[in-house]
Amino acid sequence: MKNVCETLLSRLSRITDPRRAEGKLYKLPHVLLFTILAIVSGANSYRSVRTFMKVHRARLNKAFGIDWKRAPVHSAIRYILQELKVAEVENAFRHHAADISGAPQTGERALALDGKVLRQSFDGFNDQRARQILSAFATDTELVLAHVDIDEKSNEIPAVQQLLIELGIEDHVVTLDAMHCQKKHSRKVKRKTCI
Repeated sequence: MKNVCETLLSRLSRITDPRRAEGKLYKLPHVLLFTILAIVSGANSYRSVRTFMKVHRARLNKAFGIDWKRAPVHSAIRYILQELKVAEVENAFRHHAADISGAPQTGERALALDGKVLRQSFDGFNDQRARQILSAFATDTELVLAHVDIDEKSNEIPAVQQLLIELGIEDHVVTLDAMHCQKKHSRKVKRKTCI
């Protein structure tokens, strides 16, 4: 587990830090990794992410060779996460997923592409629809290899086409919803990605 965390930490270190140079008490890769660990452990708010870091601070210090005197405040965590460049974060996760998934042992790799509405993402105050995300899931390794936002004024079809091209999935079996069985769409994807 520690090797996986160290690999992810090195990927996260390539993300641009949105903060000014002075006063960086906490290194960005550690804040991001500990936020991920908190979310995986059930944290669902900035305050609960901070609580996770506060409760496990001594263990995290020891495991990662750092010396945090206290956890960052929830407003600092929020600022850091909200100012990150989405494309850089997605790129880090895609490379990390590729690092740990490797190639399938035998035969073709099977990928499932599916769009989902993010729970609790509807913003009634600003009258914004719930966010939709398209994910590419490798069934052999049970890893999400990539995900993209589906444009508010669009649907899954153009997002799937773009993701298939980006992932370079030649010689893979891909499963999709029935909406992707349109003739024009099937021909276009087949020609470009050799499915």
